[in-house]
Amino acid sequence: MGIIEKALEFVEEFFAQDFGGHDYFHTLRVYRLATHIAEQEKAALPIVQLAALLHDVDDRKLSPETCADKTNARRFLTENGADAATVERVCRIIGEVSFIGTDSVVPESVEGKCVQDADRLDAIGAIGVARAFAYGGSHNRFMHHPDLPPQLNMNKEAYQNSRSTTVNHFYEKLLLLKDCMNTPTAKRLAESRHRYMQEFLAEFMAEWDGTA
Repeated sequence: MGIIEKALEFVEEFFAQDFGGHDYFHTLRVYRLATHIAEQEKAALPIVQLAALLHDVDDRKLSPETCADKTNARRFLTENGADAATVERVCRIIGEVSFIGTDSVVPESVEGKCVQDADRLDAIGAIGVARAFAYGGSHNRFMHHPDLPPQLNMNKEAYQNSRSTTVNHFYEKLLLLKDCMNTPTAKRLAESRHRYMQEFLAEFMAEWDGTA
């Protein structure tokens, strides 16, 4: 069994009890999207695939104690025969993926850009809508509250400490992602997903206000 197949098994077990939108199927979608983008953008496929599969195993929201050192990713890669250069390349990409408000970074490598784009694509569109409400519900957040406006232009600290509503999350992050895509392939894929969210929010607010 190759390292990619082992990584698939590893993340399936790792995320087996996640029901807030960062489950195994999220990772699988990111892996498939990243593979597609990497093929179009001529990126190093094994690095992209490993980083995509491991991108959430040390996520601050899911595993705060391992986030800084990427402990889970490093352990998996090392135990499964990855050389030191591969471990460092993959962990660097993982560290660049997350959206952290105005402090978000553009990855240095094309491989990192492919993985970041794939993760962001899975945060928008119909899947993005579903994931947003799954995450909000699992963290006891309001779907919407008319008296709580979105907090725009948050830096890393403000974004990570925010307890915003799920609808506000669209304005604070999700609707911004279309214009943050790095690769031509992802920019094309983001267009229809972005429109879907706009249409969803218009319908949501019309129903919320009792006008539809």
